Amino acid sequence: MTDKQSSRNPLDQVARERKVIIEKLIHPFERLVRTRPISGILLFASVLIALVWANSGFKDSYHHLWETPFAISIGDYTLSRTLHHWVNEGLMSIFFFLIGLEIKREVILGELSSWKKASLPVFAAIGGMLFPALIFLLFNFGGEGESGWGVPMATDIAFALGILSLLGKRVPTSLKIFLTALAIADDLGAVLVIAFFYTENLFILYLEYALVFLFLLAIGNIVGIRNTLFYSILGIGGLWVAFLHSGVHATLAGVIVAMTIPVKAKINERKFINQINKLMMKFKQTKTIKGFYVSYQQEEILEDITATGKRAESPLQSLEHLLSPLVYYLIIPVFALVNSGIEINTNLISSMTSSIPLGIMLGLILGKVLGISGFSFLMIKAGWSELPKNTSWGMMLGAGFLGGIGFTMSIFISELAFETEIIRTQSKMAIMLASTVASIIGLSIIRYFTRSSASKIND
Repeated sequence: MTDKQSSRNPLDQVARERKVIIEKLIHPFERLVRTRPISGILLFASVLIALVWANSGFKDSYHHLWETPFAISIGDYTLSRTLHHWVNEGLMSIFFFLIGLEIKREVILGELSSWKKASLPVFAAIGGMLFPALIFLLFNFGGEGESGWGVPMATDIAFALGILSLLGKRVPTSLKIFLTALAIADDLGAVLVIAFFYTENLFILYLEYALVFLFLLAIGNIVGIRNTLFYSILGIGGLWVAFLHSGVHATLAGVIVAMTIPVKAKINERKFINQINKLMMKFKQTKTIKGFYVSYQQEEILEDITATGKRAESPLQSLEHLLSPLVYYLIIPVFALVNSGIEINTNLISSMTSSIPLGIMLGLILGKVLGISGFSFLMIKAGWSELPKNTSWGMMLGAGFLGGIGFTMSIFISELAFETEIIRTQSKMAIMLASTVASIIGLSIIRYFTRSSASKIND
């Protein structure tokens, strides 16, 4: 059948029309889910649902649901965990994998790729981790909560950017970039803290297995394997399972696997341009069909263009692009739903003045802003860095408060740091309160100074 004949086929026309309609419907949704700040809204909604559920007449079903055991069996091997553990050790491994990809991308190609770019956000992140930990220890050194010093160190980038997005285009792009780079450097610090300070009861044999799989993944990168399935099988079936049994928290396997994902694409920029130009010329030379539709031959060329585009994209970029919606619009909200369901009562509220919750709240609210703003001030005054373009010290102060939104990672670390459920519940309540206060203060400050900057420009 010729292209002309196929174009007259009513069934073919209906199929093409459906394809166009579906693409038009999906395109706005794709644009929406690629906007990370929207995930902050989903995260907030998940927290509300968890709190309402845990404080309703159905609260028992909330706790029983997440303690339901779920097993995966392959032959004689069985891996059994509760749904709570599957979320915290399984799904969150994908979250940490994405963090690893973002860290590697920023270090090689992005805002952490040079001293000039990286110095300000990296040192701000160091200050933003050091001060909260010191403030927490000021209240808890030598006490039962001493191990929780890592809880107020983290920044939740999805929540922070979600809050910042409420101000729209008034916020300078440079401030968003600074906050993003700071949070990524902060995530790297949190990963190291978890690896070195919240790991115990090591099983050396499983760590040796993990090293074998890591070696194979690294060799795959060196010899030029670009198939993401190769890294998925060895990363999940090998390294992650080995870490799960080793005593090292399994989520760290995600970061380690991410470091082995290739950055280079199959074809370079020059080859990509040449191939696209040839395909475009071929497309122009093919016989066209009158109306809205393309011919079968043109459709094949368009598919070749899409395939060429994929070869020009590195495995790291393609995985990051693929996983970002999954992580920020499913995994993190699910994590919040599973871990935020605390039963609020008078005892819990009165416990917020005790040393552990107080250390967490002051660490996140005051420690973060002192560390981030203070270290930024020292770096810039020393001449080692410069203030981000179109920003002011007032905006930097607001960004320091937004750094105190520690939600996801702080709750995750609290699960590792504290042994009793009572202290975990207190710490989660403190994290939520502190993150709320920090977001309100940070948003108000940035809003004030962006208005001031706009009014000066207009004058």
